[in-house]
Amino acid sequence: MKRIIAILTIFTLSWGVLSAQSSPDGSDSTTLYFSLSKAQQYAIEHSITMKNSSLSERQAEASRWSAIASMLPQVSLGYDYSDMLGYQMNMAGMKIAMPPSGTFGVTAAVALSGAQVVNALMGTVTMKMSDLQTKLNEQQIMEQVKLLYFSALISDQILNLLKENYVTLEKLYQFSMKSVEVGITEKVDADQILVQLATMQNTISSTARSLEMVYNSLRLAMNISFDKEIVLTQTLDEIFDVEGTLKLLNETLIPENNISYQLALQNTELTKQQKNLAGWAWGPTMTFAYQYSSKHYFSNEMTMNMTPPNMIAIKLSLPIFSSGKNLETFRKANLEYKKSLNTLDETERSLYIQHRQLRYNLTSAYEKLETQKKNIEVSQSVFDNISKKYEFGRASSLDVTNSTSSLIMAQSSYIQAALEFVNAQIELEKLLNRNIYEK
Repeated sequence: MKRIIAILTIFTLSWGVLSAQSSPDGSDSTTLYFSLSKAQQYAIEHSITMKNSSLSERQAEASRWSAIASMLPQVSLGYDYSDMLGYQMNMAGMKIAMPPSGTFGVTAAVALSGAQVVNALMGTVTMKMSDLQTKLNEQQIMEQVKLLYFSALISDQILNLLKENYVTLEKLYQFSMKSVEVGITEKVDADQILVQLATMQNTISSTARSLEMVYNSLRLAMNISFDKEIVLTQTLDEIFDVEGTLKLLNETLIPENNISYQLALQNTELTKQQKNLAGWAWGPTMTFAYQYSSKHYFSNEMTMNMTPPNMIAIKLSLPIFSSGKNLETFRKANLEYKKSLNTLDETERSLYIQHRQLRYNLTSAYEKLETQKKNIEVSQSVFDNISKKYEFGRASSLDVTNSTSSLIMAQSSYIQAALEFVNAQIELEKLLNRNIYEK
């Protein structure tokens, strides 16, 4: 049963989970009820990753508006006070007083360059990338929730089956002990069944612990305290849609719908704008400014006010020589853009390869699931049949031992096959960018 523990332990490392409903009567606040769709919604709403993604989106939006604001007029107010400490200016033998004064000024300026426009465009691209990353995080949370939900249901189903078989095996042991007492059966036969009974109990215990690990990972991912009980309201039969899943095999891959491809596409656009930004290092910068000034002297002495009340200034600057610095910056940005184009092409080709592989994985997982489903049915039937025969003396304790071991192995294999099928489904849904909310 170590395989069961290993399999379930892997999935306990998953993150992101479930959405709660209140209990039916609303009175038990320590128990939370989840369907799969509500679980996925709840996980998205309460995930720390999603909260951080939302903050990243707001940061990207703020950066974009900062770039746009740099192209808008900038207005500033100022007031200067000066005192010449009684100094008088001598102009052609005439003394001109320089009394204390205060100057109030308003300056409005706007600077325009191609680099500012490119910065604004880069802000738009960054916002799109941030939004795509949020969608990717959401997709990952939903798939992890789905995998954990299935893990819990499958483990719970197997646990119930093990308990039923334990009851049957315990009855066989009691029957064996009575047979030993009347001398019909040797004690070694009863001891063999006792060993199988202990093995079955260990299997039940380890499966129960593994199931609790899954629930604990759900609590941790949902940010729910560990004193809360989680109840899954859907059964495996309700959400295990094998026929619907197999329809994914007939769907055509459209790379543009894949979120990873969209991110690579936006990254290519970002490096393109970075190249354009480097190119604008040779571009001109135009600055327009208007200044209003009002100077007031704190004296009645005659003086000379040379401060103009209104002034307009226009400035055009153009870089001429940078010792090759701008050229090398542009070349570096251009090479980065070419690299991103190669990455985009590689991403598209890898998606088609992944599509073929994931279709193969899903087909193989389905075939394995069907085989293990039949295997567990046959093993259960053999176990039931051997148990009945043993009661009538037509089967030995060795037959019971073998049928018990076969049943445990079949149950372990079924768990692995079921989880592999669900995982193959999720991976293909993710590649096709299907909405994996479960109804």
